[in-house]
Amino acid sequence: MTETIDKKIALVTGAGRGIGKSIAELLATKGHHVICVSRSAESCGAVADAINAAGGSAQSLAVDVADNAAVLAASEQLLEEHGNIDILVNNAGITKDGLLFRMSDDAWSDVIDTNLTSCFSWIKHLARPMTRKRWGRIINISSVVGLTGNAGQANYAAAKAGMLGLTKSLAKEFAARNVTVNAVAPGFIATDMTAMLNEDQQKAIVGVIPMKRMGSAADIAHATAFLASEEAGYITGQVFTVDGGMVM
Repeated sequence: MTETIDKKIALVTGAGRGIGKSIAELLATKGHHVICVSRSAESCGAVADAINAAGGSAQSLAVDVADNAAVLAASEQLLEEHGNIDILVNNAGITKDGLLFRMSDDAWSDVIDTNLTSCFSWIKHLARPMTRKRWGRIINISSVVGLTGNAGQANYAAAKAGMLGLTKSLAKEFAARNVTVNAVAPGFIATDMTAMLNEDQQKAIVGVIPMKRMGSAADIAHATAFLASEEAGYITGQVFTVDGGMVM
């Protein structure tokens, strides 16, 4: 069942699973039409179908967010169809971990292109109608690793830190047009990936979290949905850490 509010058009990248799926589902319950984007047509299609079956409103679109030409084509298609995108959630991301001396050039560029450059591309192509309408919400899903760094993740940490600089800069550029730009920085979140860790590894992770538990995808979705709401209209350029107290 969806809430009865002013319906917005929301686009969520990386919506085929995990955090992106949870964000898409929650935004749909808020009464918004959600465009579920992922590289896999099957995964984002399944999420959109589930939203529609539950009484929400959604569509899917398969896009490789690391491909600037594909992002441009998708943006033009969506703007022609909807007129504007009101809420943009840049969540798509990959990891290709490795110590610096063993990290290939491709592992560096693939992570930067997918996690950071894609944010630039989606915002560049979709934000202008927001500024004309004088209403918009852009939320970039970063990571606490972008604040702290992490051995073996120089590419990922650099991309996530870059998202924070992008967020703060564009918040200043768009503020006068009533378009807010914020970031959510998740800590350790229980996902399919963390479920594969052994008991000792999971205990080590929980040991550095003051709240002594991992977060859930829903925790990130709720923070994102708030930043996408009317109630968050005077919040911009901020980084919401959702990490159980890891970074204070």
